[in-house]
Amino acid sequence: MSTAEGQNRWRQKNKLVKRQLNVMARTFVHDTLERVAAENALRGKAEAVTYAAFIVMALEQHATLNPEARRLLDIYREAYHRDRDIYAP
Repeated sequence: MSTAEGQNRWRQKNKLVKRQLNVMARTFVHDTLERVAAENALRGKAEAVTYAAFIVMALEQHATLNPEARRLLDIYREAYHRDRDIYAP
């Protein structure tokens, strides 16, 4: 854990381009992020979160042009909302 002084230095240095995101998540979500990081040559769970956001943005953009991508995105959204309680912190 970093000190309050270290956190303040980080915030001051990155205030225009980054914000800190601390979230509670179930153990299997942490495990999945570690696996995604390892399998995709990422630098840890934080970068795996960024990568996941990138993949969602790419899929959303692709879905505007490709009906199959739209169908898959709709299936994933529906499944997540149906099972949301499993993923909730």
